[in-house]
Amino acid sequence: MAKALKALPSLEWLEPRVRWSRVAALSCFFGLIALLTAYYLIVADLHGARPWVILSIELVPLLVLTPGMISGSARGHSWTCFGVNLYFIKGALAAYDPSRMVFGVLEMLASLAVFTSALLYVRWRYQLNRKLAAL
Repeated sequence: MAKALKALPSLEWLEPRVRWSRVAALSCFFGLIALLTAYYLIVADLHGARPWVILSIELVPLLVLTPGMISGSARGHSWTCFGVNLYFIKGALAAYDPSRMVFGVLEMLASLAVFTSALLYVRWRYQLNRKLAAL
């Protein structure tokens, strides 16, 4: 016997949540980029390495994900959820180093915020799309 389908939330409930989760996802995403940029250009002691080289290596995964985030694609947001986990792991590793502990914790919080807001956007976007398709 097939399971009964759950009722989808109303359009009035979904539309503002889709809008606000997208705004939150974009602001947290660009906040993570700003955090990495500020840290590697201003704070980090790179022991003679060129900051722009290190920064470009750090930002490549985020720059690959940027078009999907800007376009509002639910699939792009879901790929961002996968990609941002790298920054969470990197932040957790940095948090164990006493000289980079604050940066590590900030990077973990920023990546967690991107992950959560993008995940909520994907969930509510797909629910809204299913609701609109049923009309």
